[in-house]
Amino acid sequence: MCRTLCISRSGYYDWFERPESRRSLENKVLLNEIKDIHANSRKTYGSPRITDGLHDLGYSCSRPRVARLMRKNNIASKTKRKFKVTTNSDHNYPIAPNLLKQDFWTNAAHRIWVGDITYIRTWEGWLYLTVILDLFNRKVVGWSMSDRLTANTTTIPAFLQAIMKYQPLPGLIFHSDRGVQYACNDYRGLLNTYKVIQSMSGKGNCYDNAVAESFFHTLKTELVYHETYKTRMEAKTSLFEYIEVFYNRFRKHSALGYKSPEQYEQTIFNKAI
Repeated sequence: MCRTLCISRSGYYDWFERPESRRSLENKVLLNEIKDIHANSRKTYGSPRITDGLHDLGYSCSRPRVARLMRKNNIASKTKRKFKVTTNSDHNYPIAPNLLKQDFWTNAAHRIWVGDITYIRTWEGWLYLTVILDLFNRKVVGWSMSDRLTANTTTIPAFLQAIMKYQPLPGLIFHSDRGVQYACNDYRGLLNTYKVIQSMSGKGNCYDNAVAESFFHTLKTELVYHETYKTRMEAKTSLFEYIEVFYNRFRKHSALGYKSPEQYEQTIFNKAI
């Protein structure tokens, strides 16, 4: 073999008996941590979030180094897929003005909420998921799941859940698309009861409700598109675990400095005291 490779026998044995380099040993340790973080993220994290997770554990490493280790060991985030958003805005109910105009920043919790509805496929039929997110920390503050697409089974229970749990002060802005579930008399009356100011996106403009759209994109590409739900109950259990256990508490959000919604909220609270 030495003759074939054109190297000396002594050089071969010197290489064979040489101890493993410090860099190689460090990479082995990092790789084990990368695998753990990747698995705990439901295999959804790419190199930026995994690098941030390593920093949280006290490791000093760059994103390119983490990316190289991931590529070499075939570790990657789940493949992204597009999804279709469907909104029924063909109605005669009043349309609220667009108060946000694509400005999705606020400096305090429970000042601006955004909401939307999406469809989850199961073997039993569609399951409709409604969510409300707080723009301050991107936390899901209210949600509902139903097999019917009416205000009484989608937007109203999600809103009531959020209101009862967080009890925002009067003047909260609630932003959504122009769907009939948000424009109908029952929903507008509920907002008035709690002195909530309604805001709606421009017609057919998904960017006006980008935060809610982004959440559903994340949910579907990280969870739903990789599952086959036989029953609605199976889907409900999966969605509940993703929203309440993983997304709100642990999933790192780039807009929050790679903190989860609850971690970001706690960080701001700690700075204030």
